[in-house]
Amino acid sequence: MKFARETQPGLPLSQSRFTQRRQEAKAQRQESEHAWRLCSFASLREQFGQNIRFCVRRSQRAKNTLGRAVRVPLVGFIISTLAASISVAQNPTPSTDTLKKANTRPADPKPVQADPFDGASVEKMIGQCVTLDTESGLIVIEMLPKAAPETARSFLNLAASSALDTTTFSRVVRDFVIQGGNLSTSEKWSVELAKRMARHLPDEPSAVRHERGIVSMARAEEPNSATTHFFILVGDGPHLDGKFAAFGRVVRG
Repeated sequence: MKFARETQPGLPLSQSRFTQRRQEAKAQRQESEHAWRLCSFASLREQFGQNIRFCVRRSQRAKNTLGRAVRVPLVGFIISTLAASISVAQNPTPSTDTLKKANTRPADPKPVQADPFDGASVEKMIGQCVTLDTESGLIVIEMLPKAAPETARSFLNLAASSALDTTTFSRVVRDFVIQGGNLSTSEKWSVELAKRMARHLPDEPSAVRHERGIVSMARAEEPNSATTHFFILVGDGPHLDGKFAAFGRVVRG
């Protein structure tokens, strides 16, 4: 019994072998091209690291003037261009201007401007008043620097530097206190205001009684934790005596 060889239907044996060899050669060529691309990517990433981003596209087909399809290796072109530009960027030739700039002494930073009442004596702060212009009217606060000099100095600086402008009374307890000084409520919130809120003041308890009209510094339970928050008593608070730094008194409002 004779066994018939399998061929593509409708094609002679010789033409079938030719077609098969042609397809095998095409597959080998595509595999070789793909391997070249992978090697190119691997060598480029090994040379320049993982932080380089590539615009990778698949090979496109374009037609020439004769109408035949021509394969355009966009991937290989992009890699070559990137490799050339990166190598040039990594090894620039320093110019004379560049060397001069490198040897130029950096400009001195601008000195931090001191607040108006930094280092002010108690005598200078006595009689100083701060006026709070609120939606409910004016509140005039007279300083008591003898009772809490550091706290009074800090509050005067907050007022003089406009740090308290556009802030709100963020806590109101009926017949007890209204609390302000939260700089994060300001419409002009900035890094500088954040730095001011990070400054801690020393505890300055005194013999001043916490009664209606007294202005005192709010703080956490930890010692020396007062920053910019203050409260105004609208009622008596004897339980606060000796625990908080009373630094002012409302004389109007």
